[in-house]
Amino acid sequence: MSASHTTLRQRTFEILEGEVADKASRFCEIFVASLVVLNVLAIILESVHEIHEAYGTFFHYFDLFSVAVFSVEYVLRVWSYAEKFRASGGSSWEGRKSYLFSFYGLVDFFSTVPFYLQLLMPGTDLRVLRMFRLLRIFKLSRYNSAMDDMFEAIKSERDSFSSALFLLLISGLLFSSLIYIIEGHDQPEVFPSIPAAMHWFMLTIISGWGNVDPVTYLGVVLVVVTQILAIALAAILTGVVSTAYTAQVARREALYEMEIREVLADGVVTEEEAAHLKNMQAKYGMSDEQVEAIAAQVRAEKGH
Repeated sequence: MSASHTTLRQRTFEILEGEVADKASRFCEIFVASLVVLNVLAIILESVHEIHEAYGTFFHYFDLFSVAVFSVEYVLRVWSYAEKFRASGGSSWEGRKSYLFSFYGLVDFFSTVPFYLQLLMPGTDLRVLRMFRLLRIFKLSRYNSAMDDMFEAIKSERDSFSSALFLLLISGLLFSSLIYIIEGHDQPEVFPSIPAAMHWFMLTIISGWGNVDPVTYLGVVLVVVTQILAIALAAILTGVVSTAYTAQVARREALYEMEIREVLADGVVTEEEAAHLKNMQAKYGMSDEQVEAIAAQVRAEKGH
């Protein structure tokens, strides 16, 4: 493979992944993000019959343009991801596989493939598959670290989540059995079995009301206790997520501070080091004020 080909592929990878903080990478990010937002708005408006009748042709050609752009983006990402692990000695297939089977790779694929299925199977009703176009909204999370932070927070607190889910399972079995025993004789059409009672329990946990009014005093008490349990579980899960999310953000700030300390250790900031810090700032979604505050703290400590 020629050096120019490798350089072009590396440059494409840097632009698409935002590995460099330059105008080309920024333009690519803004263009793709804007197109995704316009696509979601178009899908929503297209669902209104009157608007679809009036602007159906426009929506069709806009979808053609969008599919063309997203298809080119997908192909370029598959091609350029060969560079992802090249520096560490990895193969081209390892890099491409990491994208193809990643969350973003699957989103890119399934949000575009319905268009081509319609071409292969003309006349087939693929309206359900066409709704996969809404998956394009997840492409925006590629340019924002919030979703990554959330996933990392959930992953780091998986033991707490497992405990909460186990509590939910035990509660579901217990309360479903009790409501079946208490209300089953008075409302056999509503609680004919424990599985049917579990359906009531899940509705009560999720929405606060299981769409059934109890007819016995014990049933009323059980419904109230179930609703309190739903509030308690929501509070537990919310607390776990918020705590883990805060810890994840703090970890990223600590990593960035560590990088600044290394850069300022010799008192000279090269262009390469400045670009690296800028890329880390974009990757971690940190504001200029946060970065400046960290840098000022490090300089103050070095001054002492």
